[in-house]
Amino acid sequence: MAGVTEMTARRRPSPPLLTRVRDRSPGLVGGLMGGAVAAGLGLASFAVLVTLLWISSPYPDSGPGGALHIAAALWLLAHGAELVRADTLSGAAAPMGVPPLLLLVVPVYLVHRAARDATDGGAGGGDDADDEYGVVEVGAEPPLVPAGTAWAGVVLGYLAVAAPAALYAAGGVLRPSWVSAGVCVPVVAVVAAGLGVWSAYGRPGGPLRRLLGALPGGVRPLLLAPDGRPGVAARAAAAGLAVLLGGGALLVAVSLVGHGGAAQSSLLRLTEGWSGRFAVLLLCVALVPNAAVWGAAYALGPGFALGAGHAVGPLSSAPAPSLPPFPLLAAVPEAGAGTPVHWAAGAVPLVAGVMVGRWVAKAAAAAERGGTRPGGRPAVVWSAGRTARAAGVAAVLCAAVLAGLAALAGGPLGVSVLTRFGPVWWQVGAAALAWLALAAIPTALAVRSRRCRPPRDEEPRIGRQRDDTAEDEKGPRAGRLWKRSRRTGRPLADRTGTDAAGDLPGPGTALPAGRRAVADGGKAAWDDDEDLGTMWPTPGTLGGDLDPFASDDGWDSAWPSGTPAKRDGASGAPSRGADPFASDDGWDSAGPSGTRVERDSQPVDRGPGAADGA
Repeated sequence: MAGVTEMTARRRPSPPLLTRVRDRSPGLVGGLMGGAVAAGLGLASFAVLVTLLWISSPYPDSGPGGALHIAAALWLLAHGAELVRADTLSGAAAPMGVPPLLLLVVPVYLVHRAARDATDGGAGGGDDADDEYGVVEVGAEPPLVPAGTAWAGVVLGYLAVAAPAALYAAGGVLRPSWVSAGVCVPVVAVVAAGLGVWSAYGRPGGPLRRLLGALPGGVRPLLLAPDGRPGVAARAAAAGLAVLLGGGALLVAVSLVGHGGAAQSSLLRLTEGWSGRFAVLLLCVALVPNAAVWGAAYALGPGFALGAGHAVGPLSSAPAPSLPPFPLLAAVPEAGAGTPVHWAAGAVPLVAGVMVGRWVAKAAAAAERGGTRPGGRPAVVWSAGRTARAAGVAAVLCAAVLAGLAALAGGPLGVSVLTRFGPVWWQVGAAALAWLALAAIPTALAVRSRRCRPPRDEEPRIGRQRDDTAEDEKGPRAGRLWKRSRRTGRPLADRTGTDAAGDLPGPGTALPAGRRAVADGGKAAWDDDEDLGTMWPTPGTLGGDLDPFASDDGWDSAWPSGTPAKRDGASGAPSRGADPFASDDGWDSAGPSGTRVERDSQPVDRGPGAADGA
């Protein structure tokens, strides 16, 4: 058997209880160890950073124990827990509840990675799986640990380290609020571990469908596609959220450039040593996501609060209380009524709404662009009602996520006036919903209508092209292309593809003056309604001694038989001695029988059999 090796010595079968313990304990134990390691790595990273800043500080306020207490407190703050400062000038405890959102990435990533690794660990612990009879299957992948086991192990292991860390931080200057720490830390661990387990199982759509089961049937497919991928509304909401946050960050950057002098002076006043300034810059970088959310709230209209009763918005800004010198606070717009420069911030939510509408319309009219649904099935054009519903759902989802971010980006920074600091989440959510709905729904309907519009019929050609089409339908003049002579500027005819006898002039057809063919009964050689004399040059129009028969543009081969050549005096002899009528294009052989041609002043009769003899 391929891939199977029989062992020479048989192992004794393990007892059933030991087998069950061996099969189940590695998943739970591995999850516990992974959660504890994730929490330890997070604490260690904050401890190393704070310790380095403490060592480089020229005036440390405390010993290494104080630095470690601050590191533990910052680790809890990264989860969203609120801290309380006890040693204030007034003696009252001052809360500090504005968590830098960039620090939240550290614990979320560590817990997510621990849960994914714990789920992928398997019971075998290696590449080779053996059974109780000593048969080893080479290259077999270990089975995944049950989702509940891995998730519970990681969460319990993480909280087992977080609880002592919170107790240790309570002995420092910044003490955690037990209520917020008891809520935020477990929530972060539960959500991040769940995402890690879900990722290890290949991101199946079943758990998400169960979570969305309470929603109406017409909304669920817009949030989650049948193949488990995010639905159209979810992708459109993500695009709108990216535009809002990016626009908010751009507004903050522009304001910082405009208030560059004030920001620089606040940095220099806040601390003197380079280590302290470096710490302030690190804090500013960690607060960049918060500033982006604040900028988005400003662009939406509600703005943000710099204390109770001091709101800052594009329409008006109330005078702010005395704020500590900080570079990001220096970028706050001045107090007073808004100007057109401040009103221009409204372009950010407008562009976000248009982006949401375009994403929805792209999926609504995918069938018109040859799109397909999952599984290779052809896409179906959405109705106008479904398109508007998808745009509305995307607007609601984007507004809800932005409201949650606004709640995380703000909080208290003290007592009394500073109890409200940052955007108000419900105002931000309502404003975002209004902007996005008013811009996304009309945009989605308009773009869908334009994509589904049938192509316009080709406009009729005008001018000479239509005349040529009419001539082509006649038959005798098919294939004639009209062009202008390069030497004389006079129009001339170039006959191509006229090797059929039906395309040649019949007997008795009249030619222009100077190019006369005498036929039986004196009839015209061409039965055409055009004046060919205006298109064929006469000897007098060429001017001077220029020989028209010596041209290299096809005259020698295209001159019709039966046309008198009057040149070089009365005799009409060609000046070059070449017979222009001896062309090899079949005209002499295909000319009409019984036609008498004046050639070199000598009448030449072409009998009925001349064409055949030729």
